[in-house]
Amino acid sequence: MSTLQIILADDHVVMREGLKSLVNAQADMEVVGEADNGLATLQKAQELQPHIVVMDITMPKMNGIQATKRLRGLCPWTKILVLTAHDDSGYLRQLLEAGASGYVLKRVAAEELVKAIRIVAAGGIYLDPTLAGKVVGGYVGSTKLRGSSQGSDLSERELEVLRHVAWGYTNKEVAAYLDISVKTVETHKAHLMEKLDLKSRAEIVRYALRQGWLRES
Repeated sequence: MSTLQIILADDHVVMREGLKSLVNAQADMEVVGEADNGLATLQKAQELQPHIVVMDITMPKMNGIQATKRLRGLCPWTKILVLTAHDDSGYLRQLLEAGASGYVLKRVAAEELVKAIRIVAAGGIYLDPTLAGKVVGGYVGSTKLRGSSQGSDLSERELEVLRHVAWGYTNKEVAAYLDISVKTVETHKAHLMEKLDLKSRAEIVRYALRQGWLRES
């Protein structure tokens, strides 16, 4: 089993210490570096080539949004998970557009943070459950979505599945919400991804952002 190498970027020492203890307690994770500002984060990432950077938004010298944009260019293989106290969906959109793969609030339970790290490491997108409920689709009915030339061939159900996947729900959660089987969700998801030429959950989220389908209620 390979070990996930992680850098912690937060300007609060106590926060980093707590995160370090949590991460290092996992058999498949290791904190290989720490940084207390955005510029130091970039330097550490280039030096250590981690799998993941867990990064705060509000940091001196360079904030998390700027650091994420720079990091995506400098270390495109490194995944970025934002861990912040800001429960503002505007920040969430900016970070996803900048290239972050996840957004977690600092009040989240420890096991949920560990889950988020693993999802991001596997190439997925993770949105804090409390924020997923605040970020709603510009989807306000099939008419608006079908105004998009790319999305015009999607069925009603495929549009519903796309919306929930973009919000960060798992296939199981989508199935429960729509009262259909997980296999049916997977089928709809595969069809819509083929129609829109999308290769991953991350591409679904970014497609939805570009279309303006994710915005505050």
